[in-house]
Amino acid sequence: MTEIDWQTKLLAMKRDLQATDSAAKDSRGAVELDQSRVGRLSRMDALQSQAMNNAIAVRRQQMLSRLNSALERIEADEFGYCLECGDEISVKRLELDPTVCFCTQCAKA
Repeated sequence: MTEIDWQTKLLAMKRDLQATDSAAKDSRGAVELDQSRVGRLSRMDALQSQAMNNAIAVRRQQMLSRLNSALERIEADEFGYCLECGDEISVKRLELDPTVCFCTQCAKA
């Protein structure tokens, strides 16, 4: 896969993640006591749901950070090379997760 393909793939992943995060913004808002809004859910269920949605949002932000780092490595012509040893990262590893920055040997260490 060429650099442009990786960049296109990473940018598409970033757009999708940002759209998902934007769509889920309401689920992270303050829990209200309005029973008509909550319906049959108890306040505890609503708080638990809010906490889970907040944790998911944190993971999305972490992934966005990894995507931005991968895009920066593309710009610096360092994408696909291990940050630790400098060896090439296998294409199969990058296909599974294009945000990885270590080869399998360095990732194990």
